Amino acid sequence: MIKISEHVNQIISSSPFMLEALADGLVNVSSLARKIQPDVEKAAGKEVNSSAIVMAINRMPLGDLLHLDKNLRLFFRKMTDISVRSGLLDYTFLNSETLLTKQVELLNAISEAAKVFYSFSQGVSETTIVISESMGEKLEEIFHSEKMLVKEKDLCSISLMLPEGNQAIYGVYYYILKELALNGINLVEMISTSNEYTIVLSNRDLDKAFSLLMGLRHR
Repeated sequence: MIKISEHVNQIISSSPFMLEALADGLVNVSSLARKIQPDVEKAAGKEVNSSAIVMAINRMPLGDLLHLDKNLRLFFRKMTDISVRSGLLDYTFLNSETLLTKQVELLNAISEAAKVFYSFSQGVSETTIVISESMGEKLEEIFHSEKMLVKEKDLCSISLMLPEGNQAIYGVYYYILKELALNGINLVEMISTSNEYTIVLSNRDLDKAFSLLMGLRHR
């Protein structure tokens, strides 16, 4: 039979923000117990006294979270470079039988240009392309027969060169996204490779986002 403490751990652990607030001592445990009591009772299939939930919360092994936080701080201090690009456009098209052919045509045009940023992500039903403003007119000319779902302008990007081994450390992207979310910064797109992570955002958020991400290296 699953213990009440295991239900409590599972419910709280599903919220990284809640875990972090607990580890930092920012949460009123009694209030939290009352808030999650209905979920605990539903999981346990019976009524559960709030005092039992308080006890379970107080006994949670938050040391693992603190250890993870320390490892992530050390990890980001090894970050080698942060670069910024401005003048980007974001397009989303409905997938079609001719879309890949149009992308090949666009790539040929890009190969003849200088210093062009280009990235595309193909989903099940749509494809998103992020590209330098200088190629926007050419892209729209090539893709004129495709169905454009979204076009966003006045965008920029911040690229983080992550230390090798980032795939072996869980929580890396969460650590980045948490900083941005807590400061009200909205992301338009996210692009990642093995050791490079790029966020695309509005020009108005660039200075604030850049300062926050630079701050990760000095904690």
